[in-house]
Amino acid sequence: MYYSYFDTAVNGYLIEASGVDVRELPAIGIVAETSCRLLRELSFPETVHAVLALEKLGSSSVVYRIGLFRNEDTEPAALGRFVHVYVDSATRRPVPIPPPIRAALTALSEGYAGFSPLP
Repeated sequence: MYYSYFDTAVNGYLIEASGVDVRELPAIGIVAETSCRLLRELSFPETVHAVLALEKLGSSSVVYRIGLFRNEDTEPAALGRFVHVYVDSATRRPVPIPPPIRAALTALSEGYAGFSPLP
């Protein structure tokens, strides 16, 4: 479930910040690596909040840091790392990050994005 939250936070941000349907771009972000450090249990019916930050922005890849928080807690319940590599949707060969996505990531590099609540 935690990885689903990470995916929702990343893709929700990209869709909202870029203003494009990422599924219609000629390049797609493939999850090349992900990790989760579980600190506290999250369970229904708690509200899960996500905070997203940029760790590294390359020419065809991006590394995100994600914090998941329960209810109004100020200490994270989980910390994640999520790596997207952009590939051509047909050939699956690495390509540069699409311009609208790069613009959204550049904005993210100047701070962080918070999402609340996650499903």
